[in-house]
Amino acid sequence: MNWPQTLFAGLLAVFALLLLAVGVSARRFDRQIQGLVDDLRDDAVSAGDPFRLANVADAPAPVRRYLETVLDEGQPLVETVEIEQSGEFRLGGPDGDWRAFTAGQHCSRDPPAFVWDAQIEIAPLLPARVLDCYVRGAGRLRARLRGAIPVATAGPDPEMDEGELLRYLAESVWYPTALIPDDRLEWEPIDDTSARATLSHGDRTASLVFEFDAEGLVERVTGERYRQEEGDTATWVGHFRAYERRNGRLVPTEGEVAWKLPEGESSYWRGTIDRIEHRDGTTGQL
Repeated sequence: MNWPQTLFAGLLAVFALLLLAVGVSARRFDRQIQGLVDDLRDDAVSAGDPFRLANVADAPAPVRRYLETVLDEGQPLVETVEIEQSGEFRLGGPDGDWRAFTAGQHCSRDPPAFVWDAQIEIAPLLPARVLDCYVRGAGRLRARLRGAIPVATAGPDPEMDEGELLRYLAESVWYPTALIPDDRLEWEPIDDTSARATLSHGDRTASLVFEFDAEGLVERVTGERYRQEEGDTATWVGHFRAYERRNGRLVPTEGEVAWKLPEGESSYWRGTIDRIEHRDGTTGQL
């Protein structure tokens, strides 16, 4: 074998080793995500008694109207949820480009937990797999090119934990029995169209103002959230619309998330709910 053939063979061997290493790393990341989903499912506790209108009689007026609108009397409480999403995610701040994404999300009502597993198209044939989660009181963000090469890591730490609990609270509109007041979730009246929800989990708390439209549905949530990239806190905003009845519950099927900055709102996520399944505590079925 002459030297060009030897060089070519060596390059092929190196390339093969790189592919092997990428594959091993991607499978390890996949197992990590599945392990978090398994933890979420294992920890989910029985939802207890079904929804009763009498149980929300003392809730602030807009909260009571909302729950009476999106839930039915005697409806079982949700234990876990599976969601499929698609849409666009903006990378690089207000001037960044929007990239297509698809995602699967698992959530539990008690204890509060979610795992968001997304594929974002960074470039042709170059997807990033993103894990964003709050499980067992710990918030984490992990992003890897092709599921193997780390490009972003955050948490767990107190700021990340509370930020992810805040996200969980906002997204409870997809499983609204999680918004029934109890010993973990407290509602404070503000006016006829808004109220503040505060969710406690261990030594973490999250607080959001919920704003309700003329039909009694949640149309916007706002709260202060830590920005990992900037190292500061800013107002975080979620918009919800296009409500549809899914599995007997009225939930939004479109949403948008933004930071409210001095120059205005800067959106970074906008998507649709393509599928949502609720597992309740009575039938155990999706």
